[in-house]
Amino acid sequence: MRLTTKEIFTIPNCLSYIRIILLPIFIYIYSTANETSDYYLAAVIILFSALTDLFDGLIARKFNQITELGKALDPIADKLQQAAIAICLMFKFHYMWIIFALFVVKELFMGINGLILLKKGKKLDGAMWFGKVSTAVFYMAMLSLIAFPNLDSSIANFLMGITFTFLALSFLLYIPIFIKLYRE
Repeated sequence: MRLTTKEIFTIPNCLSYIRIILLPIFIYIYSTANETSDYYLAAVIILFSALTDLFDGLIARKFNQITELGKALDPIADKLQQAAIAICLMFKFHYMWIIFALFVVKELFMGINGLILLKKGKKLDGAMWFGKVSTAVFYMAMLSLIAFPNLDSSIANFLMGITFTFLALSFLLYIPIFIKLYRE
């Protein structure tokens, strides 16, 4: 498949590029943060990035700018951002590694099965509603942990527990969908 400049530089794809470019900036700001304002800035970067994620899909659908590149680029940008957030937070919050481990297992499961099904001419068309809810919960909880790194440990653990629950639920709900795709 040959990509044209017009396909590469659609507004939604450019928003995905921006999300990827913001990742090292977020990582640097968060990992070198010394003051409350540094953490707020890191949270603003993630909030802006999450909003670009929301708008790239809306713009792509509304203005008929859906491209095959965008279908691949958007989830890659999402997963890179979520992984970067989880890795950064692992250095501040003890139990964050559990969420990261579940995230890795879920994404490997989805990615490997997605590739196998794609080879068979089948594919999962976009994220399901429960995947979107899980992502929204992830961003809300992680934004709180980023902006307020000195949260009481019980609140931080609660936020991580909610995130884990929604991530696990999303993972479990995707399994029968993949099984159904294999059977078809």
